[in-house]
Amino acid sequence: MNPNKALWEKGDFTKIAESMRESGAALVSRLGVSPGMKVLDLGCGDGTTAIPEAKLGADVLGVDIASNLVAAGKRRAEAEKLANIEFREGDATNLEGIGDQQFDLAVSIFGAMFAPRPQDVASELVRVTRPGGRIVMGNWIPGDPTLVAQILKISSAYTPPPPEGFVSPMLWGVEDHVTQRFVNAGVSKDDISFERETFHFGIDCSPAEFLDRFRQFYGPTMNAYEAAEKNGKSAELQQELETLFNDKNESGSAGTTLIPATFLKVTVNRR
Repeated sequence: MNPNKALWEKGDFTKIAESMRESGAALVSRLGVSPGMKVLDLGCGDGTTAIPEAKLGADVLGVDIASNLVAAGKRRAEAEKLANIEFREGDATNLEGIGDQQFDLAVSIFGAMFAPRPQDVASELVRVTRPGGRIVMGNWIPGDPTLVAQILKISSAYTPPPPEGFVSPMLWGVEDHVTQRFVNAGVSKDDISFERETFHFGIDCSPAEFLDRFRQFYGPTMNAYEAAEKNGKSAELQQELETLFNDKNESGSAGTTLIPATFLKVTVNRR
């Protein structure tokens, strides 16, 4: 089985995505989505940004490698009575069945960055976006002191080293790497721009309960706990992550969670 598919089907990311709805919709509101626009949402999960795009009137195709998340997205779209969105299983490194220059806007928020073969991801995003269209990515930043970069950093310290040839997904948060990938895909450097923005995880439970969702349902964190358990270090991992979640909580209440996470917003203008 594809290791990336196995990773994202291992847990149930919908349990994390529940904390991302408000920020996802706010992010989409700034993308200039309009009725009739054709939008690809790549690494869409269960629709955190894809469903708000459809609600703004775009014709949306959500693609994700995890079959359980695609099914969850379909259920959400049906519940919202949205006929202008399709969820489909697919691989960001090979968008098989999607023709060239199909989309006015290609979006991937914390999604395609986790696919292997990042150059293939950049090339596919460029291929399916029409001239005059845009590509927008939201990518976590390596070494950033906010939540997600720190979860991944802490987790990696407890897991075995990656296989030879592995390219860290966090390099999508480094401007020079992103620029090189899109330049290699035929984009002019002048058509690539970057901003740092803040995403908030907000949920009506304590930071400890929110961490428990990551432990039970988020593939990378699940793997870290399994590896730590084998090495007799699960208590240490738990303590590090509990401290992180409590320290970063800005809700003002021990019973609710509001945690900011900085990300790199990438915009590519397709000519």
